[in-house]
Amino acid sequence: MLSFKFKNDYPLNILCLGAHCDDIEIGAGGTLLKIFEKYEIGKVVWVVFASNEIRKAEAITSANQFLSNIPNKKISVNSFRDGFLPQKHWEIKEYFEEIKKEFIPDLIFTHYRDDRHQDHRLVSDLTWNTWRNHFILEYEIPKYDGDLGVPNFYVPLQEKHLQARNNILLQSFASQHEKHWFDEATFNALPRLRGMESATTFAEAFYARKMVF
Repeated sequence: MLSFKFKNDYPLNILCLGAHCDDIEIGAGGTLLKIFEKYEIGKVVWVVFASNEIRKAEAITSANQFLSNIPNKKISVNSFRDGFLPQKHWEIKEYFEEIKKEFIPDLIFTHYRDDRHQDHRLVSDLTWNTWRNHFILEYEIPKYDGDLGVPNFYVPLQEKHLQARNNILLQSFASQHEKHWFDEATFNALPRLRGMESATTFAEAFYARKMVF
């Protein structure tokens, strides 16, 4: 298990990348709330790639709640088709390059490279194609495919962080309530398991493919 501490002598710039509207929140929401509480934040850029009209409104609401105490932020929710991101590979690659021109992040959250969802894998691959010398944490999304791996970077969470994350998810994404997995039991299950693995109660876990000190 790896551990890492940022220096708190300069503002931290964070880039959050999600294929779908609730991915960032589910995969890294508790960790982000903990970071926002603990560190001075320079800017947060929050990018979602696939959405429709209803989900876009929900995603913007959710992101604004997560970033409510962050003055300098940019939230972008795009309208690529869910499940078809690989078919828009070059267009999305150009989008990544535009982000790179405008923003230099200290920390990047993206999808796990071995995620079985094709949209998730593309976002992960393009993250590493675009930012080769940055600190990247790949988050995990529980799903029917059963593709969870063995993470190597754990962030212990207080119950308040987990509950705040869950509340925003449940309040913001009303269109997802009919899905059998979209409930607090699911949202707590993986953090509880990762908490056990890291000798704490709750944690979010990530894949740190490469770290240079």
